[in-house]
Amino acid sequence: MNKMNIIPVIMAGGSGSRLWPLSRDSFPKQFLSIDGSGSSMLENTLDRLHSESISNPIVICNESHRFIVAEQLRKKNKLEQNIILEPSGRNTAPAVALAALHCLKTSNGNDPLMLVLAADHVILKEDIFLDAVMMGTKYAADKHLVTFGIVPDSPETGYGYIKSGMAKGDNVFEIERFIEKPNRISAECYLNEGGYYWNSGMFLFQASSYLNELKEYRPDIYDCCLKAYETSNNDSDFLRVGCDEFLHCPAESIDYAVMEKTKNGLVIPMSVGWSDVGSWSSLWDIQDKDEHNNVRHGDVITLNSNNNYIFSSNALVTTIGVENLVIVQTEDAVLVAEQSNVQRVKDIVNTLKINERREFKTHKTLFRPWGTISALSDGNGYSVKKLHIRPGEGMSMQVHYNRSEHWIVLSGTARVIVGGEEKLLTTNHAINIDVGIPHTIENPGRIMLEMIEIQTGSYIQDDDVIRLNDRYGR
Repeated sequence: MNKMNIIPVIMAGGSGSRLWPLSRDSFPKQFLSIDGSGSSMLENTLDRLHSESISNPIVICNESHRFIVAEQLRKKNKLEQNIILEPSGRNTAPAVALAALHCLKTSNGNDPLMLVLAADHVILKEDIFLDAVMMGTKYAADKHLVTFGIVPDSPETGYGYIKSGMAKGDNVFEIERFIEKPNRISAECYLNEGGYYWNSGMFLFQASSYLNELKEYRPDIYDCCLKAYETSNNDSDFLRVGCDEFLHCPAESIDYAVMEKTKNGLVIPMSVGWSDVGSWSSLWDIQDKDEHNNVRHGDVITLNSNNNYIFSSNALVTTIGVENLVIVQTEDAVLVAEQSNVQRVKDIVNTLKINERREFKTHKTLFRPWGTISALSDGNGYSVKKLHIRPGEGMSMQVHYNRSEHWIVLSGTARVIVGGEEKLLTTNHAINIDVGIPHTIENPGRIMLEMIEIQTGSYIQDDDVIRLNDRYGR
């Protein structure tokens, strides 16, 4: 099997509500590092696909996350015009259809196998996972639609289940039926009876096999996706599908649209230390604990505290005599919850949204196509930010009509153009940009450009910008 036979299709959508305050609407959990490794969940997903039989992935995400995805793919040397942008989320069946159409078009007449994965899953036993994938290639190449079931170790009510049927091979079974999230009594019965597996939402099939089944059982979804793909266009590293065509597509999961109807479905059970990280307590379940059963990340000191999940982003967090809590500190918010109540984090997020609080949507640090921008201080008529601009990147030529700006270089080299005059600025150099003056900045060096931006004026919101020449196509 050559390297181009398996193309991972990674679903990187999501709203970011279940792991608030670490995840936000503009920066959901798949882009976070939650295990202390420094790598995001998306990056970990990329790293585990290290077989020579697996090629670079296709990643599907929405418009607002495109530059985050591109940067994380770039970090792993896997960015090659392989990001498909959805105009709006339509669940997994349409998203995978777009990827299948793209695979067939770009694979030089081949019909590759597609390994469909979520970007926000944890898999601890990666070698066993890859063994299961390789086992499935034989069946997928024979027109079967393979899904991977997780061998349950508890009567979990938060997952759907797959009931296996007749054996088709060693640890490969026909699918008898899919089961919605059960109640506790049913889940205990499934665990005791055996032959029931958690529905992981991971799949392996040929691109044409999936499209043929989708066309048979949901021709409306197939037709909308085909029209959207045929009207797509390339924009740098992104494929933009036809917006109007895709917005007419019904929203449906692969399970409902295809897998529950097909006669060609198979399930491969596996025990791989899997979690979909659906809550803070699920992270406590799967991560290493100290001698008092606490999971600790960051600068954390505990005294007489047991069975807690404690995450510190940038401050010292201390606990005394507490049990069964989730404590999460970020630069602008703190969550304290009983582990039994962490599913209600989404209610907090909804409250923030209703009250139009910034903490629902964004962190203080925001990602831009050129780097990051962090809020340091805000007041009446002023805002202070810290900018990190990557080598070779820069802002578009722009103008503000309600604020002036003052830039101070902390490290690196900046090439600035203000009112048509070009200057090079290095450490401790500064420059003023008056209201209404066109300006731009870029990093011509080989190290990160760090600088302070001070904005002053009558109106200093982000929408006070007119891009005269947008180098990123926004």
